[in-house]
Parts: sequence; structure tokens; C-alpha cells
Amino acid sequence: MRAAVEQLKAYFAKERTSFDLPLDFSGVTSEFQREVYDQLLKVQHGHVTSYGQIAREIGKPDQARAVGQAVGANPIPILVPCHRVVASDGRLTGFSGGLKRKVSLLKLEGVDVDGASPSSKVHPEVIPLDL
Repeated sequence: MRAAVEQLKAYFAKERTSFDLPLDFSGVTSEFQREVYDQLLKVQHGHVTSYGQIAREIGKPDQARAVGQAVGANPIPILVPCHRVVASDGRLTGFSGGLKRKVSLLKLEGVDVDGASPSSKVHPEVIPLDL
């Protein structure tokens, strides 16, 4: 627990861009959720991805909505960076901690965001578009 607190402090102080902690989701998540969270852990600091892109990356291209539900059920936000997931057109959509917090986390990581509403977008567009 102490390591997590120290790493989170360093993250918020802009001294850390990734976490090195053992994460155990057994018993609290489904296999599908674990696949989504494993993919989220690959999204680098300062980058965003889309629900559809994650669905494609886990081999379930028609499951973008299910990915959204899994992202919304993330039991450890920030450590598993669900704030880095946006709609395919760059809109923020939602965040379990509220959009203002999502915007704050993205800005902390250097991602430009034009507001804190669901229709606000990240700039520049750094995600592959779902075409």
C-alpha cells in the first residue's frame, strides 16, 4: 500500500509517468474486464485511445460498448488509466470520477482538452479513428 501511495504522489507531482505495482483483479473482475484492463495498462502516459480501438486490440471488434462498461467498472482508476479512453471522434464521453477529474488527469499528462463536458474533445487527435 505504501508503494502505491508513493507512486501516486510522484505521478501527481509529474515525477512518474507509469506505475510499477502488482495488480490482482482475481475475484473482482470478469475475464473480459481483465482483458480490457490489461489493454488499458498499455496506453502510455499522455496518449489516449478509443473504446473501439481497445475492442479491436483484444480481438473483439464488435464489443466497443462492452469495453465502455468494463472501463466504467474499473476498480482502480489512475493505476489502470481509464481516463485515457475517449470516444472514436475524440469526445470525452464519461468517467466514473466525473469529467472534471478526467480532464484534470489528461491535462496533467499533457493532453489538451477543450472543456469538461461529454462533447468536449481532446487535441490534437492522437487516436486512430474508428472508420
